[in-house]
Amino acid sequence: MSASLRFTRRVWKSFIDNKGHDAQCFPNLVIHRAVPGTVDFSLKIEHSNLNRVGTVHGGLILSLTDTLGSLAVASKGHYMTGVSTDIGASFIRPAGRPGDTLHARATLTAMGKSLAYTRVDFTNPAGDLVAYGYHTKYVGKSSSDPNNVKFSEDGEQVIEGNDID
Repeated sequence: MSASLRFTRRVWKSFIDNKGHDAQCFPNLVIHRAVPGTVDFSLKIEHSNLNRVGTVHGGLILSLTDTLGSLAVASKGHYMTGVSTDIGASFIRPAGRPGDTLHARATLTAMGKSLAYTRVDFTNPAGDLVAYGYHTKYVGKSSSDPNNVKFSEDGEQVIEGNDID
């Protein structure tokens, strides 16, 4: 398992251990792959994820955009992933039914000293794009967190900081 995947899963575990919004809304989120700047996920659609007309609730997509955008920042070695300054989504087609799996790829599109920009693409079981979200995060203070690490370009090894399993 790559160092980037281990680290991103460790950050996700810290979100769940906090017992906040993420633990309540999508405790069954699975991180499949993480390389610096890109993370692949899946989430089984539950009845609680639907709106009154029986489709995936837009709030779920926005919440996932927030969380998955944060984990895209984590995939670059940031343990504290900053705070949101802007978030939005576009909805293209229904995402699926209960029991289906919603797939997502979160990409860190840019990161400077103060701001990080992410995009999350959501696909249905057939692989069709169903929605995409964008997320801007303030990372100015989090970039000096002592738990941060630096990865090799491919994300296979930690080259600076502590690689804790």
